[in-house]
Amino acid sequence: MKFSLKNIRNRHILIADLAIIPVSILISYVLRLELIEVFINYYPSMLWMLGLALLVKPLVYYAFGLYRRMWAYASIQELKIIALAVTLASIVLSAVMLLLFGNRIFYAFPRSVLVIDWIFSLIMVGGQRFAFRILSEGRGLSILPRISRLTKKALIIGAGDAGAMVVKELQRNPQLNLEPIGFLDDDKQKQKQIIHGIPVIGTIQELPRIIPFRRVDEVIIALPSATGGIVRRVSELCRKHHISFRTIPGLYELLGGMVNVSRLREVDISDLLRRQPAKINDELVGSILEGMKVLVTGAGGSIGSELCRQIAHWNPVELILLGHGENAIFDVYLDLKERFPELHIKPVIADVRNKDRILKEFERIHPDVVFHTAAHKHVPLMENNVEECVLNNIWGTQNVLEVSLKYKVGRFVLISTDKAIRPASVMGATKCIAEILVLNAAKRTKKPFSVVRFGNVLGSRGSVVPRFKRQIAHGGPITVTHPDMKRYFMTIPEAVYLVLQSASMGKGGETFILNMGEQVRVVDLAEDLIRLSGLEPGKDIEIVFTGMREGEKLSEDLWNDGRQLKKTSHPDVFCEGGQVKLSGEKLKDTVANLIEFAREGKVKEILMCLDKAIPDSSVRSSPKTEISAIDL
Repeated sequence: MKFSLKNIRNRHILIADLAIIPVSILISYVLRLELIEVFINYYPSMLWMLGLALLVKPLVYYAFGLYRRMWAYASIQELKIIALAVTLASIVLSAVMLLLFGNRIFYAFPRSVLVIDWIFSLIMVGGQRFAFRILSEGRGLSILPRISRLTKKALIIGAGDAGAMVVKELQRNPQLNLEPIGFLDDDKQKQKQIIHGIPVIGTIQELPRIIPFRRVDEVIIALPSATGGIVRRVSELCRKHHISFRTIPGLYELLGGMVNVSRLREVDISDLLRRQPAKINDELVGSILEGMKVLVTGAGGSIGSELCRQIAHWNPVELILLGHGENAIFDVYLDLKERFPELHIKPVIADVRNKDRILKEFERIHPDVVFHTAAHKHVPLMENNVEECVLNNIWGTQNVLEVSLKYKVGRFVLISTDKAIRPASVMGATKCIAEILVLNAAKRTKKPFSVVRFGNVLGSRGSVVPRFKRQIAHGGPITVTHPDMKRYFMTIPEAVYLVLQSASMGKGGETFILNMGEQVRVVDLAEDLIRLSGLEPGKDIEIVFTGMREGEKLSEDLWNDGRQLKKTSHPDVFCEGGQVKLSGEKLKDTVANLIEFAREGKVKEILMCLDKAIPDSSVRSSPKTEISAIDL
């Protein structure tokens, strides 16, 4: 096997420590006394100290984990642990030696050797471990391999922690063929500073001058919390100079611990919409997930699968993936088993419309927490499949809700959509009824059942970004209904991240609304995606406006007019106040009628019933839409 500094085994470290201990003690005695005195008057105490040190120090070092670490990756944290371990070992050794000296086990003992031995032990124990780190870094920083191969010059945007991590990865892995040549950062205090041997050579505003002057081949954006303006400016400059650019993963992609800075990716449209990262209350989220049986319906979908990935991070006792599509559930199951091999994961193929099947699974599993994401979501498709939308979104929700109540589920969270507010589509109206069902159950039972509502998520299957990408790949045009069409957008990981935070705050009957920032013009989104593909809007790819459909809204709402929007303990989560008007027998009759109409295929009656039951609904005035229409 090829030798590597990273493969140094800790038993070799132990052997080195066993050699260091007597050497340190001998040096301490020699420095304190004349050599002849050591072997005449102090020989007994030195032997006692040597024997005790060989027993005490390795045990203390082991307790502090000094034989279970990869020292090629040692950091300041490891240095602190070494200092603490050596100090504690010296204190224990000193206490025993002074106790023996006090009991006249030996009669000559220079107490200052204890301090000298502590100093030399600290130097040698720490020194031999950090030698591996230094040698490992030296191998990564060797200049010879760089001269012998064609490497690309990489410029790092951002000289903070993320930028330093990127440079470190590039230096450790010369096989990446990327040589960092400098940082750009707007922080004046960082100018002309050197980080890991790489200088800060200017500000981000100087990028147009530095790219040709330094002959940069690639730009790496190492700003996890960068604003959209910065990322857009950098991407446009790189495109202008025909050089590639990448970005490190954002905060939400790092949550699961499976992505690191060495996995640089191409800039995606989501980077241009990035907001300041939200902070999560670990204690709250952990309290509702850790050690719990958590069931996710619709676990094969975009939101459901990401929910499962982030829930797994919180160490539930069991994670149940419930979904109708076997291929999607199987893919999520394999992904989670690879990432979390110790986690007990149970895949369940079931349709939420089959109440008997759901009952049997709940009887077998007895989940503590349920996240209900299973729903038909594509607006144009559901306009042409009204009955199925009602059966899945309303009847399915009612089934899961009733079974959850029967088996005393401790917490229930419904994932909803901004289209449930003043619904102009069947999908939005059915999600509105689903919300009402959950809120009434919470009010009736006083259980922490709640709703989390947000807008469009980027990258979900069938959503606007994948559709735009396909249209670009086919040479265009990109179709947008109206130049002033606006929508809320959020990345899937960020939405799920805040869903978990919302769920942890639920006391019962709340509708939590996620802060999605300002609405984005869809045409701006299309233009940005065209540019990120290396093309020009209007020149390489046309944008065609197809015209607004009747009943379609220029912008969406996240809460009802007249409802009070309250702040919560989290700055990116709000709570909608007000009472649900549809309840009791009226709600029960409405749902029963909708399900009966859906089973009998009575579409007109369904539309009439939805408009009658939901204030401000305009489902009947919305004509049938083309299935190929952009889902917004």
